[in-house]
Amino acid sequence: MELYEEALQYLLSYGIAVLEEKIVSTEFSQEVFEDETEWTPNGTEDIPALPDTPICKTPEDMLEKRLLVLKEILISEETYLNELETLLMPMKALRASAGTSQPVLSIEQVQTVFYQLPELRELHTEFHSSLRAKLQSCLEQDLYVQQLSVGDIFLRFVSQLGVYRGFIDNYESAVQIVKKCTQSDPRFRTLAQSMKSTKGSDSSRNMYTFEALLYKPLDRVTKTTLVLHDLLKHTPADHQDMALLQEALRVSSSFLSGVNEGSHCKTSVTLSRGERRRLVRDGFVVDVCDGGRSLRHLFLYTDLLLCVKLKYGCKGRQSYYRFCWYMPLAGLKMNWAAEQEASDELQLRLSNMRAKLFQLRQALQVMKEKKESVSRTSDRCRRKLEACELWLLTHKPSFILELHSSSSKSHTIHLPSLYELDEWREAINKLKSEDLETVPPDLLTLTNSCVKLRMTQQPPLNCLQHDSEENSMCGSVYVIVHSACGLQSPASVFVCVEVDGFDIFERRAQTCLSSYTLTPQWDQELVLQVDGAQHLSLLCVSESQPEILGRAKIQLDTLDILKKWKKLTVNLGSVELMLSIKYSPHPLEPPSYTPLQHKPVFCVLIEDVARQEGVLVPHIVRSCVDEVERRGLEEEGIYRISGSSKQIQDLKHAFNTNYWEAMSKVRSVDVNVVSGTLKLYLRELPEPLIPAARFQSLSRVMDLPDPYQRASIMLSELQSFPDVNCNTLLFLFHHLKRVAEKEAQNKMSLSNLATVFGPTLMRPPAANIIQDGPPVDISQELNVQVHVIYLYLQNKNLPEALTTKPLNTEEET
Repeated sequence: MELYEEALQYLLSYGIAVLEEKIVSTEFSQEVFEDETEWTPNGTEDIPALPDTPICKTPEDMLEKRLLVLKEILISEETYLNELETLLMPMKALRASAGTSQPVLSIEQVQTVFYQLPELRELHTEFHSSLRAKLQSCLEQDLYVQQLSVGDIFLRFVSQLGVYRGFIDNYESAVQIVKKCTQSDPRFRTLAQSMKSTKGSDSSRNMYTFEALLYKPLDRVTKTTLVLHDLLKHTPADHQDMALLQEALRVSSSFLSGVNEGSHCKTSVTLSRGERRRLVRDGFVVDVCDGGRSLRHLFLYTDLLLCVKLKYGCKGRQSYYRFCWYMPLAGLKMNWAAEQEASDELQLRLSNMRAKLFQLRQALQVMKEKKESVSRTSDRCRRKLEACELWLLTHKPSFILELHSSSSKSHTIHLPSLYELDEWREAINKLKSEDLETVPPDLLTLTNSCVKLRMTQQPPLNCLQHDSEENSMCGSVYVIVHSACGLQSPASVFVCVEVDGFDIFERRAQTCLSSYTLTPQWDQELVLQVDGAQHLSLLCVSESQPEILGRAKIQLDTLDILKKWKKLTVNLGSVELMLSIKYSPHPLEPPSYTPLQHKPVFCVLIEDVARQEGVLVPHIVRSCVDEVERRGLEEEGIYRISGSSKQIQDLKHAFNTNYWEAMSKVRSVDVNVVSGTLKLYLRELPEPLIPAARFQSLSRVMDLPDPYQRASIMLSELQSFPDVNCNTLLFLFHHLKRVAEKEAQNKMSLSNLATVFGPTLMRPPAANIIQDGPPVDISQELNVQVHVIYLYLQNKNLPEALTTKPLNTEEET
């Protein structure tokens, strides 16, 4: 049976009706923030509540349903009293044995284990008897259900909930004694692991553990407000019980609020078998479900992950959670990656939202300066600010963590920072290494306990934080990443830098990939616009897999780095990172939308690509050549054997859209894919590297009998080409010569390379329309193409290429 169906059946077994709900979109439209619509602070509109009992339309239907609810409460009380009786059953025997020479428990231990339990039994016995008498009287005398009044019973019951205070405060001590004695005394272990309910035949009586029964009162007291809410929902407004039940709900909520705040077992809950399930970490994440994104609260226990929806209370009702999904840690596999860059449309929407966020921040600061921070207008402004941050949190590109269980169930969550993602991965992997047994959870109990156990109260929105703004930054943070050491093996790595604060500008930047080495060096400057930043996170990431090699978070001291560089050596675990940092405070300009600056390189004139990059040899040519020389010089058939056409197309797409992604792919794909991509780039140039207008003149040069004159004229022709064409050809020719030097290994001679590159580097004019000579047939074309390239490769006087000289050498005045 599917997990959802199991949860559904569980809820129904407890008499909780379940409504089928439509999925509510998490997307906020722009209009939401342009009107004066009220928005509930700390609320998430897309997070549905626990399934409530349906609201009936007529007073008669409400009263009938009210009667059914009261009957269900009575049945539930009978079950709970049976559990208390089972728990108290061995008390007399254990107390009697305490006075013998071989006691199972001492008298002090007996008093601790059973503290306040007789009083709880007495309290619920009285409540059960009174409620049953009321219901029986109503049914026996056939009274109209409107006349059935139980408000006084519930108010009297909740006014005595203080009895639970002593039990809750003593709970941890009682559990410790039970666990200790279960391990050390076989007699007590036999008792504690096989307690049977007091009612029913032997075959039908339920089996409990001592520790599981001890948890029942904790679970019971947390359900009190839920019971009262359900009863109030089906009580007409003019009913005589309405005021009494509302007061009972107020008293119950007040008591539970104190319990949740002062509980000694904040991070622990008992499992059905008596083991302890401890909360290790929790936080808000973006959960991907049915193609949509929703803010969820994720709880990491010692043996499982639990994802729940937070529903904020209203009209005196406490916040509570609704179950979404859970995954055992045993057999759990995780994959992570950075989300792909947003589309142009989403980029525009994100930019508009950041502009709105900037305006709201400015407005609040003006109100603060005018001492109008406490007003209806400022309150509305804060709510809109919170809504903007929430929308950005759920929609901006983030880091993806894919979770796969051994039962083939998968879930995908998004986290706003790479640092936070690595913290989750580390915590999960640590628990997995402990190899704890997974106990099937009681989903309803576990979900209900989340409000009490949670350590994180608010979503990760900066506007909800109450930290002092004295040390926060507003301006530009400059980070120069110099180098790193301590890598265990050679790798291509990059450094990711993240800041906190308002998400007005991008809060993350990263260096380029280093070369494949043990001591990467970048000397690259990164600039981050910040608003409210207080911390800087650093991560060293290997591009293979990918793998996070180390991380660290440092406090930003504004005075220490104010307008002056400070050099730091930061320990990221096994990796040491050398960097310099500086802070320049200044008023922030409103963020504006700028379309993606990266332009495609394929099928574009090579001089346009070079001009855009400010070089003489385009990056795609240099990066592919460098990679072939790094690991392909001894590859048999390099440039002759083609790589996977799909991977070549993928690499082409990467170069056209994201250079850093392309560089990552270049270092990971088969080297024949790299060489194939380079050939494809040269082949798809709108104009070949050797201009088509020179085809006829070069073909005539081949007929010259004097080899020295021929070489001289060909070199002069080459140097008369446009600068980008000339230097790119020289760069390629020298590379191909180095390939031919390894002919013994790669079987690629100059002749073979000329055959491969001739048709790619040299093409005749379109349709063979040549003004100064007769047409050349296809066989002649091929012969000219191959022979010209072969002669260039044989030339020993080719000058070195200039690769990075700027095209525009005029100095600025």
